[in-house]
Amino acid sequence: PTECFLSQPEEKQETTTIKAKKRKKKKISDILQKSAPKPGVPADLQNLLSQHFAGNRSVIEIEELKLSDSCFLPANDLSHSFSSYLKEICPKWAKLRRNHKEKKSLVMLVICSSALRSLELIKSMTAFKGDCRVLKLFAKHIKIKEQMNMLEKGVFHIGVGTPGRVKALVEQDGLCLSSTKYMILDWNWRDQKLRRMMDIPEIKKETIDLLEMSIIKLCREGSVKLGLF
Repeated sequence: PTECFLSQPEEKQETTTIKAKKRKKKKISDILQKSAPKPGVPADLQNLLSQHFAGNRSVIEIEELKLSDSCFLPANDLSHSFSSYLKEICPKWAKLRRNHKEKKSLVMLVICSSALRSLELIKSMTAFKGDCRVLKLFAKHIKIKEQMNMLEKGVFHIGVGTPGRVKALVEQDGLCLSSTKYMILDWNWRDQKLRRMMDIPEIKKETIDLLEMSIIKLCREGSVKLGLF
């Protein structure tokens, strides 16, 4: 019958269209591969915060999350190693390091996307850190109680880790931010899939939660400066 004959090609055509649509959907890595690396600037973080809170916050609440340019350190122009960037933004590090005596606190926090990346950054800051003590602040193979004990018993200057673990330490009163002067976000680095830390939904959410919880307030008060490496 004519009806049966006509219905079959239509189904095939519909299936072909769906398959074509699926093929056309681009992955983030495909898009990033074609675009030239562009260093992050303060406006990028501001836009990210505004977009994130646009649906569930009032205009006044979003306004309170805005940071002036004075809250930011010079951004990395992609020409720096991690040590040379830290030397540029913190020329008086030796004095800050000597004067820091508080337990449960850190002078500098470095936030990145994974434990592996944390270890890479710790290795690459050797020329900057001198004899200061660096603490690993990620969850992989390290229990939160261990980190809390170390912070309580010793004086550490720099903490390098993931936003989720840093946030948990602050929430559980294991880490106090009263002595923190610098917070560096590992903004420009890309993983094997060419994703930056803010391209990974879980890391992005945890970073924004950490910023909203205490860092933005401290930045607005002038005690913490934000850097995009």
